[in-house]
Amino acid sequence: MARTGIALLTLTLAFSLTACGAGFNAETRSIKQVTDGVEGAITTDGNNIKLLNVLVVETAEGAGVLVATIVNAQPPEDALLGVAINGVIATVTGNSTLPQNSPITFEGPSANAKAVAPVLNAKAGSHVQVTMFFARAGEITVLALVREQSDTYAGVSA
Repeated sequence: MARTGIALLTLTLAFSLTACGAGFNAETRSIKQVTDGVEGAITTDGNNIKLLNVLVVETAEGAGVLVATIVNAQPPEDALLGVAINGVIATVTGNSTLPQNSPITFEGPSANAKAVAPVLNAKAGSHVQVTMFFARAGEITVLALVREQSDTYAGVSA
């Protein structure tokens, strides 16, 4: 009888001490996105294209400027063929090749490309579809937030 009691006590202690002490309201269950931008990825057919911090800035003229970073995490090189913002084909200038771990960055101090849709047809605070077309990986569409041309994005222009 003593052995059974010790075994049950040991089993009870093992389960209670290894359980999550924070319960159902643990901080790790309340993770919040720290940027306005969204992320996306193409991970099919040997591709590993990642979209980071994708958002659109509405300019005073009504254009939409893409803010994003694209990274190819696989050895086969890819190329960005085009961008559509809210159904409007954007003019893309600058770097369009995607060798492994050499990002394409739209806007900011390390920008090496620019994508501008002449007409956005959306206001700051709304969401628009951003579609990117790649030579090898195909296409991906994300729902990106539209920001106004102020604060961090004051220097973003068409």
